[in-house]
Amino acid sequence: MNKGSLLLLLFFSFLGLKAQEKKKEMETDTVKTEVVNVITAYNPKIADANKIQRTPEIKLSEKSKKKQLKYTISSIPVASTFMPKTGVVKGIDVGVKERVYDNYIAGGFGNYNTPFVEAALHYDTRFKNEMGFYAKYISSNENVENTALASTFSNFKTALFFKQQERYFDWKVSLNSAQNKYNWYGIPENLKASTAIETINSEQENNYFQLIGAFDFENSILENSTASISSFSDAYQSKEIVMNLETIFNFSLDFINYGLNPLSIDTSIEVLKGFFKSNSTDNSEIDYSIITTKILPTYNFMLYDFSIKTGLKLFASVDTENSATNILVYPDVQISKAIIKDAFILYTGISGDLKTNTYKSITEENPYVSPTLFITQTSEKMNVFLGTSGKINNNFSFNFKASYKDEEDKAFFIRNNSKSNGINLITNNIPLENYEFGNSFRVSYDDVTTTSLLGEFEYDVSNKIATGATIQYDDYQVKNLEEAWNLPALQIAVFGKYKSEKWYATTNIFYVSERKTVAYNAPFPSSTISTDRLDSFVDFNLNGGYHFNDAFSVFLKLNNVLNTNYQRFTNFDVQGVQVLGGITYKFDF
Repeated sequence: MNKGSLLLLLFFSFLGLKAQEKKKEMETDTVKTEVVNVITAYNPKIADANKIQRTPEIKLSEKSKKKQLKYTISSIPVASTFMPKTGVVKGIDVGVKERVYDNYIAGGFGNYNTPFVEAALHYDTRFKNEMGFYAKYISSNENVENTALASTFSNFKTALFFKQQERYFDWKVSLNSAQNKYNWYGIPENLKASTAIETINSEQENNYFQLIGAFDFENSILENSTASISSFSDAYQSKEIVMNLETIFNFSLDFINYGLNPLSIDTSIEVLKGFFKSNSTDNSEIDYSIITTKILPTYNFMLYDFSIKTGLKLFASVDTENSATNILVYPDVQISKAIIKDAFILYTGISGDLKTNTYKSITEENPYVSPTLFITQTSEKMNVFLGTSGKINNNFSFNFKASYKDEEDKAFFIRNNSKSNGINLITNNIPLENYEFGNSFRVSYDDVTTTSLLGEFEYDVSNKIATGATIQYDDYQVKNLEEAWNLPALQIAVFGKYKSEKWYATTNIFYVSERKTVAYNAPFPSSTISTDRLDSFVDFNLNGGYHFNDAFSVFLKLNNVLNTNYQRFTNFDVQGVQVLGGITYKFDF
C-alpha cells in the first residue's frame, strides 16, 4: 500500500470516530421548548358565547303594578262613642283567605228607636272604567234620659263616583253629600223647670255637598291634580263655600347625578268664603273670606343609614274681610335610623303647618256650636318630636313619642251664656234664638303650647287574637284664656280583637280624664265666669258577629256597656247602653 492510500484510510477512520461521538452527544441532549404561533381564521360558534351574568330590569308601567288593597272598617257612630287619635294598627292574620265582594248591603235596628242602613255598590266595565255608590243612614229617635229638650239625632251621607282609565292618565269625578240633624238639648239645670223651654225648637240641620275632579298622570312631571268645590249650610241661613285646587309635581334630578330621588312639590290654592246671619252680641252679620296658597317641596334620601325627609312649607294667606296678609314659612324635617333592623328605630323631626278652620270642620268636632262663630286660621308654628318604635319577637310592637308644640290661635269650645233668666224670652225687643239659652257653644282662640307624651302598644296573642293600648298625656299652657277649656290631660284607649273563620269580635275601652269648663255667675250680658269641671269617664264598647258564609253574616254592636252617665260637653248627657243588631249581605253583579 502506498503512502497516499494509507493517509486516506486514516483520514476516513478519524471522521468515523468523530461522527460516533457527536451521535452519542445528541442522544444525551435535553429537548428545548419553543413557542409556535399558528395563524388561522376564527369561526365562532353559539356554544362559545358567554352568558349574561345579571338579571335584566323590567320596568312596568304604573297601570301594570300591583296596587295595595285598602280596607275600611265601617263603624256605627253613636252619641256616646269617643274616639281618641291612635296609631296605625296591624291587621290580624286569620290564616283563611276570605272572598272579597264588590258590593254589600247592611241593615239593622237598635234601642232608642235606632234604624241603620248601609250600602256600597261597585261596577266595572270592559272599557276600563268603573263607577260606585255608597250610602249610610243612622238615627236615634228617642230622647236621652232626664233631658228637658229633644235630644234625637240623624246622620245621612252618600257618595257617587265615576272613574275612567285613559292611555296616559286616569280621571275621576266624585259627588259627596251629607245631612246631619242634632239638637241643642244641653239646657242648664236652672232652666229645666222653666216654662221658657216649652217654646224652644232645639233642632239644627246641616247640609253638605262636594264635587271633586281628579287626574292621575303616568310617567309625567305632573303626578296628580285635584279640584274640588263644596258647600255647607244650616237651618239658620249660614252658608260656607270652599274651593280648592291641589297639584303635585315630581321632578327628576338625574341631570344632577344619576340615582337621585325625585323632588316632590305639593302646591295648592284654597278659597274659603262664609256667612253667618248674626253674631252672639248685637245680631249683626258675620262675613269671612280667606285665600290661602301653599308650596311644599319635599326631598327624601338616605345618608349613612339615616332616612331623611327634608321639606319646607310656604304659605301666603290673605284675609280679605279683615285686610290682613301673612307670609308664613315652616320647616318639615324628619330623620330616622334603624338601630336594630325592624326591631328598634329612632326618629325625630320638626315641622309646622297652617290650618284653615271651617264651619264644617268645627261642627264635626262639636255639633252643638251656635251659628255665630268667628272663623280664622290656626298656625302651628313649631312641632318638635322625638320617638322610638319597633317590635319584639314579631308579636309585640310599640311606639313612644314625646313632642312639644307651639300653636297660635288654637280653637277652644266655650259654652255660651244664657240670655234668659228662665222668665224672659225677649232681649232688647228681639226674641231669643233656640241656641241662646246656654245650650250651645262658641269658639274662642288663644296661643297655646302643648307638651305631649304618647305610648302605643300592640300584642298579637295568636293569629286570631290581638290586643293593644294607646296612652296620651297632654300638658297645655294657654296665654290669655283662664284654662284650656274642654281639653283632657289624659286619654287611654284599650282594644282587643278576635277573628276566626266564622266568628269575629272587637272590644274598645276609652278613658278620658276630667276637663275644665266655663260656669257663669249670672245671665247675659254678664261675662263673669268661674271654672267648673266635667268628670272623667270610661266608655266600654263591644262589636261582634257571625259569618254563615262569605256572603251572609249577622252583627251585634253594644256601646256604653257600663251604662255610664257622663257628659262629653257641658250639660250634654250621652245615651245609656245602646244595642244595635242587624245583617250584612255581600254580592257581585
